[in-house]
Amino acid sequence: MPLPSPQRLTMLVFFLQPVAFGSWLPRIPDVQQALGLGPAGLALALLGLPCGTLLTLPFAGPLVGRIGPRMAILAGFVLYSLAVSLPAFATDPAMLFVALALAGSTISFVELGLNVQADAVEKATGSDIMTTSHGFWSVGIMVGSLIGSGLAGLGIEAQWAIPLVAVVVLPVALVASTALPVLSAEAPASEDQRSAWALPSWALLGICAFVFGITMTEGAMADWSAIFLRDVLGAEAGMVGLGYSVFAMMVAAGRFGGDTLKKRFGAVNTARICGTLAMIGAAMLFLAPTTPIALLGFAIIGLGVSVGFPLAVTAAAGLTDRSASANVAVLSFVALLGFLVGPPVIGLVAEQFNMRLGIACLVPVLLVSLLLTGRLRTRSARPGANPEAEIPGVL
Repeated sequence: MPLPSPQRLTMLVFFLQPVAFGSWLPRIPDVQQALGLGPAGLALALLGLPCGTLLTLPFAGPLVGRIGPRMAILAGFVLYSLAVSLPAFATDPAMLFVALALAGSTISFVELGLNVQADAVEKATGSDIMTTSHGFWSVGIMVGSLIGSGLAGLGIEAQWAIPLVAVVVLPVALVASTALPVLSAEAPASEDQRSAWALPSWALLGICAFVFGITMTEGAMADWSAIFLRDVLGAEAGMVGLGYSVFAMMVAAGRFGGDTLKKRFGAVNTARICGTLAMIGAAMLFLAPTTPIALLGFAIIGLGVSVGFPLAVTAAAGLTDRSASANVAVLSFVALLGFLVGPPVIGLVAEQFNMRLGIACLVPVLLVSLLLTGRLRTRSARPGANPEAEIPGVL
């Protein structure tokens, strides 16, 4: 029986990577309750994940370049499958922070390998798979969240459920990763890496400000959707994970259709349409009187933010003041910063006021993103450039 094509294998591994982590997201309320944390305390503990990712980025790039993306994916999957279960065993907030930091470190490593591998497959086969691969990643985290919700509904403790998902997924992931072709990936020039942290242009700052609101919203949905459904609307254990599942499903749908929308309406108009939807969804979530209305809000937000990050990457790479890798490196840092800042801001507001007002904090940042969509006008990309592959740890 012939093996699937390199493109399909790559998409399969993109799909498998976030499944175990997705099963953790519906269990955040359980861990919060077990540790007796308020919204602010939970927000600080949840900072472990983006902190671990951010601290790993300077080391992950050179290491992946040295051992190759395929080996990075194989080794990363093993480490990630072990680390992703650790937060469920935390007995205090400090341990939860450290466990999430370890998980974030391994996630950034394997995701970097995936991006580099997808870029190498594109160059070797001449086919565009990066955006579609990211769509499969969104489907994977949605499936993981649904599985986590189902296991919670069955009364299976998080300490058993998350390792179970990881153990089931790991062998399949290793088989698929082993079958990936060994392809060379062109490393960015060292001078590009140095210039990535130089003072950015005003044009790049506008794009970064746009993407900050997008990734802040994505981080908020991952960390607070289950808490919102439980605390504000009284959803039961089997339902609290559906908010993020619906959100991730619509992110995937938007990514699968994003290229078509861009061809028809252009990057700026596509971003404006989606940005307006994201604001409508956030307002609907803030006002939601029932769980079904809230789920509709999550869906609209997911569709609204789905294409923001890929459009920002293309715009940053198209700037002519510096190399694509330099500008995209700055964008990747700001995108991670959005993930880092968003959840604790919402947690602190929720602690002082309530969770509805915490979620309402997304509306002004999404408005800023909407006002900055004009910064996404693209220029001609250099042949063979796949800037998304240069962004470690962000999918």
